[in-house]
Amino acid sequence: QVVESGGGSVQPGGSLRLSCTTSGFKLDLYAIGWFRRAPGKEREGVSCMSIKDGTIVYADSVKGRFTISRDFSMNSVYLQMDSLQPEDTAVYYCATRALGLCSPRGEVFENWGQGTQVTVSS
Repeated sequence: QVVESGGGSVQPGGSLRLSCTTSGFKLDLYAIGWFRRAPGKEREGVSCMSIKDGTIVYADSVKGRFTISRDFSMNSVYLQMDSLQPEDTAVYYCATRALGLCSPRGEVFENWGQGTQVTVSS
């Protein structure tokens, strides 16, 4: 099971930290991806961490503003989002991939959370 939390409403320039907690399996060899879907737009890969090889990737649109991290003890992955802008408004999803390699293609991730809404508005 994959569960996201931490979404909410913030003003432009604000910050939020999303959490992705898994249960039923350990993340040791997985890849964890954060995706988002904005109204009227296709799903977009935001960031990914490969626990297997240590790879971390970010979409160009969030580089320098978002940071992905992991808490080994909590079996959780986080997405720290700073300098949020209205274009970051979307439902954010966490997903896991057993193969352990990052990909921008959401369809290769097997387990998905229910999503958490992030709204950036003044």
